[in-house]
Amino acid sequence: MPDPIIQVLSTRPLSPELILSAAEKGIGIDVIPFIRTEAVEDLTLRQRVGILGRQKLVAVFTSANAVEVVGEWTKDVKEWTIFCIGAATRQLVSRHFGEGAIADTAESALALAQKIVNRRGAGDIFFFCGDLRREELPTTLRNAGFRVNELVVYQTKATPVVVKRSYEGIIFFSPSAVESFFSVNRVTDGTVFFAIGKTTAAAVRGFSGNTTVIAEKPDAAVLIRQVINYFQIKQ
Repeated sequence: MPDPIIQVLSTRPLSPELILSAAEKGIGIDVIPFIRTEAVEDLTLRQRVGILGRQKLVAVFTSANAVEVVGEWTKDVKEWTIFCIGAATRQLVSRHFGEGAIADTAESALALAQKIVNRRGAGDIFFFCGDLRREELPTTLRNAGFRVNELVVYQTKATPVVVKRSYEGIIFFSPSAVESFFSVNRVTDGTVFFAIGKTTAAAVRGFSGNTTVIAEKPDAAVLIRQVINYFQIKQ
């Protein structure tokens, strides 16, 4: 395996396999998390979600974190119809609720909302989310006549860290991580940013005009492949 000649920072944990795949191409990835998530400590909410797990309903997930929390709180889910964004979130939905529960997926919250509108008549939707969820999905559904029941099941907290070395590239997976990073750090003009999606990229551009590469799909493995390809082509 070649010694890393390109140094990149990931602002969220990555699997050892992805880090190894980059190292094999001469790219070293350091991991420093800039946010953390934790389940809401609310017994009443937890009990309500547990009761919902035994009912027939339409559920929406746009976050893997929400899936993890709800999966823990609902041990006996019955007859849920689930819409979710793809990649990691879908994998967790399949693990916790079964592949058969998934009605449809999309690569963004707005695209998912549009699919729900196209596939279902107006009715109740249960949107399990975090405290920093964006407006596009619930607003689109409400404008289409749906009753959106939002249940905030996890919180996101910034964990800013002063980075003492420079990196050729920095990988971001959420706008909240972008804000946490730039709250205490600055970068050189040559630093390249890699973003998991358009919303995260827009957050980066609010702080820097440097080159920002957006993942072709909102998937960590896809984004790491793009990081590798970018620096191989550049070399």
